[in-house]
This record gives sequence, C-alpha cells and structure tokens, in this order.
Amino acid sequence: MIRAGIRAILEMTPGFEVVAEAGDGQEAVELARAHRPDVAVLDVRMPRLDGLSATVELRRAVPDTAVVILTTFGEDDYIVRALDSGATGFLLKSGDPRELIAGLRAAADGAAYLSPKVAKRVIDRLGRTAPRHDTGAADRIAALTAREREVLALVGAGLSNAEIARRLHLVEGTVKAHVSAIFTALDVRNRVQAAVLAHKAGIVADA
Repeated sequence: MIRAGIRAILEMTPGFEVVAEAGDGQEAVELARAHRPDVAVLDVRMPRLDGLSATVELRRAVPDTAVVILTTFGEDDYIVRALDSGATGFLLKSGDPRELIAGLRAAADGAAYLSPKVAKRVIDRLGRTAPRHDTGAADRIAALTAREREVLALVGAGLSNAEIARRLHLVEGTVKAHVSAIFTALDVRNRVQAAVLAHKAGIVADA
C-alpha cells in the first residue's frame, strides 16, 4: 500500500517516471542495475537485505543513482547510518507529500535533502559533536584546488549543482566533475559527508 501511494504521488507529478518497484532490498539493487534510475527510494527495514545495506550495495553498483531513505524510523542511529552508507536524502513517511517531491528532485539534481525534522536533529547533533575550525578537517581539504574548495564551501551551504553553477558562472557538468573530484580527494560517499567536513573546517559559504 505504501508503494502504491508513493507511485500515485509521483505519477501525478510532472517530471517523474516510476521505472520499477522492488519488494525487498536485494531486488531494489538488481532493479537499479537494470534500469539505472536517477533516484532510488528505500526504506530502512526491508526483507532479505535491509535498506541501509542495500544503500551500500546500490551506491557501489550504480554510483550515479542517488539514494533517498523514506521511512517511519527517524532515530538518530538510523539517520547517521543511512548517511554514512551513502544516502543523499532521509525523509519520514509522516511528512507532507510535497516534502517527498522536494527531496527526490533535490537528490536527482545532486543535492542532499533531509526532512526538516531530521535536519534539525542532525544540526543539533553536529552542534554538540563537531567543533568548528577542526584542524583535521582543515588538513583534509588542504589537498583540494582553490576551485574545489570554493565548490565545497557551497556544497556545505546546501546548494545543488545547478545553483553552484549559477553562483560560480560555470557549466553544470563542470560542477559535477568538481564534486566527484572532491568526493574522491576527501574519501566521502555523498554531499552530506562533504558538507559536514566543510562545516568542521569552517569554510561554508553564505547561501
């Protein structure tokens, strides 16, 4: 019923096409390999292979497919594990359907998106645990080029690739290449992890 509801919402929204539905985490990975979707939507708890493990497998098998977790379970541990696994979005089923649309559009555009309730908890957690101007984070980003640091600062501010391209007067494909290079250089899996490093290093730009 949940899948049917999600499909109905997306099929009524311009710009979306549902290419496949999976009954479990392993099938989700296999279908993603076959269809190469822009975004895959997973739950935390799924049969055969749970959503967090499926996220790791999917990101490894189809790195160009963004993963958004849509779940009832908003515990901090699930949020952290999902982001560490490579998810670029974390949404709650109790949220407004417009939040689902916004989250999937952001993920397709290369941006990270967290449910407002989830985002507040992540920010609060960072405020307690992530010191600003962390020397370790500063050392890690020192290996980046000046342009890559500029892009990272805007990723940290939550801007999408398209927004960064407009801000820096670049082609969006160039920004995407910079973001990929940043991920490799910093050994991070997604924009959320890169943004955390930007915050720790104190280089986040004004949005």
